[in-house]
Formats: sequence, C-alpha cells, structure tokens
Amino acid sequence: MKNDVILKLHHIEKVFPGVVALDDVLFELRRGEVHVLLGENGAGKSTLIKIVSGAYQKTRGQIFIEGKEIIIKHPRHAQMLGISTIYQELNLIPHLTVGENIFLGRESMLLPGVIDDKRLHAMAQEILDDLGVKINSRSPVRALGIAEKQMVEVAKALSVDAKILIMDEPTSALTDREIEELFSMIRRLKENGVSIIYISHRLEEIYEIGDRVTVLRDGNYIGTNSVHELSKQDLIRMMVNRELKEQYPRMKTVRGDEILRIEKMNRTGQLRDITFSVYRGEILGIAGLLGSGRTELARILFGADKYDDGKMIYRDRVVRLRSPRQAIRLGIGFLTEDRKSQGLILNLNVKNNICLPSINRLSRWGIMNIREENRISEQYIQELNIKTTGLHQKVMYLSGGNQQKVVMSKWLCIHADILIFDEPTRGIDVGSKVEIYRWMNRLKEAGVAIIMISSEMPEILGMSDRILVMHEGSVVKECIPEETTQEMILQCALGV
Repeated sequence: MKNDVILKLHHIEKVFPGVVALDDVLFELRRGEVHVLLGENGAGKSTLIKIVSGAYQKTRGQIFIEGKEIIIKHPRHAQMLGISTIYQELNLIPHLTVGENIFLGRESMLLPGVIDDKRLHAMAQEILDDLGVKINSRSPVRALGIAEKQMVEVAKALSVDAKILIMDEPTSALTDREIEELFSMIRRLKENGVSIIYISHRLEEIYEIGDRVTVLRDGNYIGTNSVHELSKQDLIRMMVNRELKEQYPRMKTVRGDEILRIEKMNRTGQLRDITFSVYRGEILGIAGLLGSGRTELARILFGADKYDDGKMIYRDRVVRLRSPRQAIRLGIGFLTEDRKSQGLILNLNVKNNICLPSINRLSRWGIMNIREENRISEQYIQELNIKTTGLHQKVMYLSGGNQQKVVMSKWLCIHADILIFDEPTRGIDVGSKVEIYRWMNRLKEAGVAIIMISSEMPEILGMSDRILVMHEGSVVKECIPEETTQEMILQCALGV
C-alpha cells in the first residue's frame, strides 16, 4: 500500500554537551511519498537526518523501519537498511568518472585488485538511463555542471537499492529549468515506490513537489500536515512563531553619491564591455543565469581575479586591484557564494572568523588586542542574533543561517563602504533571511553601497533599488523593480 509507514521516528531526543538539539520529535515517512522537513536554521533538521543516516546516535527514542525497531549504528549500516542521503555539499570525486563515483568502494572485480571496468560502467549507465538522465557514465565528474552532479548523487544513492532517499537543499544551486528536471526525476522515483525526505527553504517548491510537511522549531516537533492544508503564512508562523508580514522589507532611502564606476571592463571568455555605476545607500541587484558572469564580475571587484582591460573608478580615483587584501584596505567586502569553502575557516571559532579581516586593526606589533577582539565579537553575536554557545564555538558546528551571519559580521567589522553579497540567503530559512534583509537596510541607511547577486527573482525584485541583468558575460539591461516582472528579467537573462 502506498500509505504504508516505511520509517517512524518516535520521541527522538538528541543532546550535545550543553545543548538539547532535538526534544521529543515525531516523524513518519510513507512509502512513495515526498515528506518535506521544514524549519529555521538551527531547528534540528540536520541533526534529525544525521540520526536517520547513521552519522549521529540518538540520545533517546525509537526508530522503526517497516515496523521493526532498528538501532542505526553508522552510515554504512543505514545504506544497508536502504537509506541514502544527498547532502547540500555534494560528495563526489572530480577526477573520477561518473560510473566510478556511483560505485566507489563497491566496484565489480575481475580478480582481487582488478576492477571490471566494463561491467561497472554498464551498470552505472543502466541506472542513469532508468532515471532519464542524459549523462555518459564514462564522463569525468569535473566536466559536469552542478545539476548533472546532483543527478549523479541521486544515481549513486539508488545504486545501493535505496528505499528511503534524504535530499538536503537539492535545488540551492540549480536554475529553474534544472529544478524542473530534478522534480521530474523525483516524481519517477515516487512512482517506483521510493520514499523521500526533502529539506528546502524555498516554500514555493514545497507545494510543487511535497505531499506532507513536518515543521520543527528550536529542536521541538511542531506538527505534520498535508502540504495543501497550509498556506505560506501558516508555514512561516509554524516555523518562526511570529508573522513575517514583509518577506522582503526593502527600505526607501535617498541615493547618495557615486562610489564605484566600471567602464568597458573585459575578461577573455567571461566578461564583455561591462559598464555600470554603484551609489552610496543603494542595493544594486545583479540577476542572470548560472554562467552569465555574475560571480566572475564580483571576484574582479574584490581583487580575487584580474581583468584584461577597462577601468575601475573608486571614489573618483582609478584603481587596479591586485588582491583581496588591497580591496579590504580600500573598504570593499565580499560575502562569497560558497560560505563553507570560501567565506569561513570552519576549524576556527566564531571570534576568530569575525575578526579575521580586521587583524591589522586589532593587533600591534603582531600581538592581538584580545579584549577588543572579544568586545567586537560579542557585539556582532548580539546584534545579528547569532545562535552559538559562545565566542569559542567552532563555526563548523553552527547552522547554515548562523554561519552566514558570522560571514556578514566579519565584513561589518571592517566598516566597508561597498559590500558584495553573492547569493546572501542561499540555503537559509525565512526568519534568518528577513534578519539579513533588515541588516541590509541598516547598511543602506548608513550610506553603504550593496551589490547583491541572487538567483532568486523575488529576492532581486523585493530588495533591489536597481537591477542589472547579465547574459553571457554582458550587462543586457538595467531596470528598476517597480517597472519590472520576473518574466521580463528571465527573458533578458536568456538573451531574448
């Protein structure tokens, strides 16, 4: 029966030293359904799926698979039970082929130590074909796009005959077309009886792909409903226990003087004839599809990459940035798209990450002013409402939204004149998003210029004062939100 319960979590509790991460959580997954797990960052979603996938051991409670109580000992044991997890950070080895990644550690052998390459790739190709994915199993993973890598992860999960598939933010880096392809695949998996636990912060996706939704808040179980019984406002209220009347609370401010002007900037194969201005006290949104040159432009503005020709005029002076260090000294900050690998040092604590770009200001003769470092860190933890056990907690243990607030804190700390936000709210919950938007308003009011790159059209339209649309390395249109629709931006982004 389709409504058979394949997985049941009964009164699950997880306690870390000094922190109750989950408290009396209930969850049921039926055969052949997509069950959405929803909650703010820090609500306990990741902890719960790590218990199901065997990465964590529960402190208390029971887990039933097809009616039988099970103690999941480790991730390999979870796989043997038919549970596969696709995490937000894809777990593939770039220099291996697609087939080699799918069967990594489970290769068919001709002889001890000799892999049956032909059989391995034939089996991998069969799985890819069954999923309707047009990928050659012999292609190296490094040659694939993000969406294709996501499909390889799904194939890898199904290669162990998964009955339960956990998908953590699977669409965070995909375009609209790629998302639709992923959803088509998910529908085929449902028809084949695969059960899916789906985590996403994009509420519109929940209505398109979900059957039921369970909401967690602060490690507590709030409720389970059919997706279509609840409105977006109902879901937001369950998640944050308050109304978010303005999802995009853009503040009207008076635009200040021009602070940055780019004239006819080019970079071979990436940017062509880029010209635009940025003003104090405004949010300049940059829209475009993946590969349009948005991030490449941001890296040049931060001195991380060089350009071939053109001019960068900062505060009425022509500058040629040769490094991020020089950009920071001038007052330019960059919140990168990938906070984990480029925005944070995960093994360092909250205090060290916040103060990292300000080392020169906070030290004398190579000795840090510890008292000032502590004061500044505590100030931003309080002002940005960063949920942490203290200054010395490693950032790797923070939720995604709180990690993003730490990244934001380190650039607020340098008192930047220009802040570049590349996908500032990717993978974080709606409550944290609104907090970040309100900080953007405060920065605008203080005269900071913000360049915001985003793949989310409602975010671009909701928070930008002006919008530049990029296509194949060029700025093809400048518009203002009040006179623009999502369809108009998409047409320009597609080059129509």
